[in-house]
Amino acid sequence: MRPRVIAAILAGGVGARMGASSPKQLLPLAGRPVIEHTIAAFEACPDVDEIIVLMVREHLEYVRGLVAEAGFGKVGAVLPGGATRTDTSMAALAAMEHAADTDLVLLHDAARPLVRPATISACTAALREAGAVGVAVPSSDTVVRVAPGRSGGQVIAHVPPRDELRRMQTPQGFRLGVIRRAYESAMADPHLVATDDCGVVLRYLPEEEVRIVPGEEGNIKVTNPGDIEVAETLLRRMREHTGPTGAKA
Repeated sequence: MRPRVIAAILAGGVGARMGASSPKQLLPLAGRPVIEHTIAAFEACPDVDEIIVLMVREHLEYVRGLVAEAGFGKVGAVLPGGATRTDTSMAALAAMEHAADTDLVLLHDAARPLVRPATISACTAALREAGAVGVAVPSSDTVVRVAPGRSGGQVIAHVPPRDELRRMQTPQGFRLGVIRRAYESAMADPHLVATDDCGVVLRYLPEEEVRIVPGEEGNIKVTNPGDIEVAETLLRRMREHTGPTGAKA
């Protein structure tokens, strides 16, 4: 039997940078909350067997009602997220305590509503050979490392080769046993600071390769004011070339 694929939609943050009165994942996008578009992409992917949503505690009941009204049959639970991204990822893994180490988990930002089902499938395909995968796109900008200048301010300290740089997106995917072991080691580190699940594997399981899955520029994260307008434009363009679930028309 093939391993089960469990997707966790991570919506534990409040999106303070948006300056909105409600979390960014609940802002309207083309007439529906951002998170509803995100769940719909995973619902439409044939590789995904189950979806777990981790939501800000104050909005749990609203999202549970949204899931029921939308008829998302793959959503098994809507649970409270944590105070940090790491806490929310760990809450997702705790909700999978009865799953096997050989099962696959996809961790995805709720604020990335334009992910395509094809990208999700590419992650599950890559996990047939790798224990950890991350969606990424090439950096179109030159990225520099800075340091304090001798006379104040900051100066360029190093310019890494751009062809070696990628911008990480989500989903990030793992064999469940791999990400469990990584977080077990991470929790023993009193200096743990993690904003990225692939980074936890890279740091605490250095013997485990993290495979890159090519992403798409349209898979943006709604973070700052103005991102909703950009997402509206991208969504409209997607629908001109694909069906509503992202499948080629």
